[in-house]
Amino acid sequence: MSEVRIAAEPRTEFGKGASRRARRAGKVPAVLYGHGTEPRHLNLPGHDLMLALKTPNVLIRLDGLDKDNLALPKSVQRDALKGFLEHIDLLVVAKGETVEVDVPVHLTGEVKAPGVLNQELVTVAVETEATHIPESFEFDVTGLEVGTNPTAAELKLPAGTKLVTDPETILLTVSAPRAEEEASAEEAPAEEESAE
Repeated sequence: MSEVRIAAEPRTEFGKGASRRARRAGKVPAVLYGHGTEPRHLNLPGHDLMLALKTPNVLIRLDGLDKDNLALPKSVQRDALKGFLEHIDLLVVAKGETVEVDVPVHLTGEVKAPGVLNQELVTVAVETEATHIPESFEFDVTGLEVGTNPTAAELKLPAGTKLVTDPETILLTVSAPRAEEEASAEEAPAEEESAE
């Protein structure tokens, strides 16, 4: 689990105007909440935050705060057109505490020819210890045949991590190539006509 240090400064001005000024100065308005404390309003350096958020479920160590400075991104707002960060909500976490997060699923290997692989689930929700969040789960598809539909329950989770996503949710499907499907669909009506 990666941890990134970011300098935080308390925000004293509020409202749209103050947020715009912060963004123009290269900062991102943020709210830090959790553990029964009052929400704290902060400004974070935009470039550092953007780099940190490239890692899913990154733990952010906020420098410049007196306490409760380890946080997990919970809600990130981006500009719909340009993609820059507009606002972020951070949840205070502590060592030993469990949190619910979405973790990416990466597929490795090749399915058996002529199968076509379709990934149905790109992330799964899990409950895990806040300072040991897996970066991703790998699932090996080597040798899977057409008609195979593994479920989320078949993922190998590390000790202390519990699946929250419904275990029966289909993870991926291996289907026949489209040309074969269309050919068999065309043959079926022809067979029915000859039977008549």
